[in-house]
Amino acid sequence: MKKNILCLLIAFSILGSYNAKGQFKNGSMLPEYELRFPNLASSWDEGIPLGNATVGALVWQKEGKLRMSLDRADLWDLRPMENLNFEEYDFNWVFEQWKNNTYKNVQDKYDVPYDHSPAPSKIPGGALEFDISSLGEIASVKLELKTATCEVRWKNGVVLKTFVHATEPIGWYRFENLKNPIRPIIVPPAYFTSKESGVDNPVTGQDLRRLEYEAGKVTQKGNTITYNQKGWNEFNFQVYTKWEEGADYLEGSWSISSQKTAEEIVTPAEEVLAASSLKGMENSKGSHISWWNNFWKQSSVSIPDPVLQNQWYMEMYKLGSAARKDAPPISLQSVWTADNGKLPPWKGDFHHDLNTQLSYWPTYSGNHLELEEGFIDWLLKYKPTFKKYTKDYYGTSGLNVPGVTTLTGEPMGGWIQYSFGPTVGAWLGQHLYLHWRYSMDREFLKNHAYPWVKEVAQHFNELSVIGTDGKRKLPLSSSPEVHNNSRDAWFGKMTNFDLALVRWTYAHAAELALELGNKKEARQWKNILKEWPDFAVDDSGLMLTPDAQFDQSHRHFSHLMAIHPLGLIDVSKGDADKHIIDKTISNIEKTGSSAWTGYSFSWLGNIKARAFDGEGAAKALRDFATSFVLPNSFHVNGDQSGTGKSNFTYRPFTLEGNFAFAAGIQEMLLQSHTGTVHIFPAIPADWETVGFRKLRTEGAFLVSAQKEAGQVRTVKITAEKGGELRLKNPFKTKDINFHGNNLKWKNDILIWNSDPGEVLELSL
Repeated sequence: MKKNILCLLIAFSILGSYNAKGQFKNGSMLPEYELRFPNLASSWDEGIPLGNATVGALVWQKEGKLRMSLDRADLWDLRPMENLNFEEYDFNWVFEQWKNNTYKNVQDKYDVPYDHSPAPSKIPGGALEFDISSLGEIASVKLELKTATCEVRWKNGVVLKTFVHATEPIGWYRFENLKNPIRPIIVPPAYFTSKESGVDNPVTGQDLRRLEYEAGKVTQKGNTITYNQKGWNEFNFQVYTKWEEGADYLEGSWSISSQKTAEEIVTPAEEVLAASSLKGMENSKGSHISWWNNFWKQSSVSIPDPVLQNQWYMEMYKLGSAARKDAPPISLQSVWTADNGKLPPWKGDFHHDLNTQLSYWPTYSGNHLELEEGFIDWLLKYKPTFKKYTKDYYGTSGLNVPGVTTLTGEPMGGWIQYSFGPTVGAWLGQHLYLHWRYSMDREFLKNHAYPWVKEVAQHFNELSVIGTDGKRKLPLSSSPEVHNNSRDAWFGKMTNFDLALVRWTYAHAAELALELGNKKEARQWKNILKEWPDFAVDDSGLMLTPDAQFDQSHRHFSHLMAIHPLGLIDVSKGDADKHIIDKTISNIEKTGSSAWTGYSFSWLGNIKARAFDGEGAAKALRDFATSFVLPNSFHVNGDQSGTGKSNFTYRPFTLEGNFAFAAGIQEMLLQSHTGTVHIFPAIPADWETVGFRKLRTEGAFLVSAQKEAGQVRTVKITAEKGGELRLKNPFKTKDINFHGNNLKWKNDILIWNSDPGEVLELSL
């Protein structure tokens, strides 16, 4: 495993868009990064990732053949979970089982079936294979981030170039300098066999044969191959490839189409290629590269730690490959489903007790709101489904969201403390709030952000009861994923996790109501907020509950929600909050990382940055990048370094740790969650030369800044929507040059009242 991490550290090649000091050069927004390897990977989860959030591919080698594992985001077996009978077994029933100490009834009803049933689940699409045994030794394998293109070179001069088009559901491949013909074959997933398959656990993945599909049909006609697969009920999908060949080349394309019902109108993959492949790979690549050029212009960073900088660019590349406005949101593995004869880890579903939330953290300050909109649109599309679930299971008329859902928002069960958690809708509501704050789109605020937060508050109103202390509380409360799935995972007293989400909801319902001019509703939400208790704190900092300390290592920092990401407890609020934060972080470090997974280190990097601890943030993120990712940059939860950072050493691939890492880097460089913009708030003291371009703040301001020789030299701010910006002075003096209007100082805060599109430039 140590060898794998070493390969990761040397895999990046920097060809020179930065000068020796790390400054931006020649206007470039992206260093010429290439992920390089001497050979193709020998396992699917180390393959070169390509994708556009709708379709994706992993390029690797299996049994002497170059293999492209193909995937599509909406390939889902959507058979219902038969055990989800909320008419008889609702939240009140669960509460009674918990009180009566008969909680095994709940586990048998809701948890065991998730483990044993193979579906609903994300499923794989198949693979293209090319027999490369006659090509000899490989010279190099690289992924060029700038163009999202994979290139494989052989020592005999043969070259393969392949990419997934940025905006079309098509992949392209071209072999050049061939001495002998080479042709693709389609390899279906192992859905069908006469042999029986045993039940495995959802982490390692159920055997695909347990889905009990009929054998798919593979048909070759001339230079085309079609694979049609029928799934559960009326669901079916098609994989199609076509190619042309000359004396020394092979050029082809592929696509996947998915049809959920007989009534659904879907363009088959065959027709998709017929309409687009006439352009040819070279012409298609033009629009593909244009999209990626625009993507990389959105933001960039220049930091002197090559491990952290390289990892940030890989995370942003994967973000550009996994998120789109018109595609499903990022699931556990997005468009890179397992290609090992099994279902993906945890069924490749949508986990909302952490995974989807962390995956979208970098979109906000990273200036990629257009990619975040896919998640927002999905939440709004299935809001009626979520409200039905809330009414059926909780009996409330407000809004909550299942903690584990299918592609269409339906609940899937599992550990119900989290898969049916009472505050899931609040954490998801923060994303709608952040979309408003970073875009300042008032129509979105009025039509979507405030209604969502308001309806979550209504859910809490109806679900809460009055405790012995006279304060409101939830009948049952949890702290993901403390005590895993035992009865003890439910607490009789409010956890700081649930309380943070409840308090955030009422506070921001009041804020948004006031923003819309509804003073009466704002007062209502503020008054109800007073009815809930304060956070449980002792000498160790934030507790799990008023009578339960955080006293042992755990992967999920659920009790820290009030610090990050919700910002209810923040160093900007004074010494009392800082004291709580310092003690809490000290306690986390005292309990140790033995039970952490990779995302724990990424999350800690964000928490440390919020505490203005640059060295601590950099260390946590470096631990993630060097110990919990594979050579292709995929986060695999367990420690792969052999250095003992965690007792978890397994390798189920999920993406949330990757994207939380990127957000952590951005938190080190720029923060705005308090209403005041901080530039370089949490960078190590030895980062004397560091910069970033076009990171986004709340209020819809785009900020660029450069620090040289330990001193901030330039700051440029563009007001996208206009309004007041409060900037903590990043210079060591107020004697600065400026180009802009309507500026004034208030203590060490520079206040700028801007017009839409106005630019402010500051320099020494």
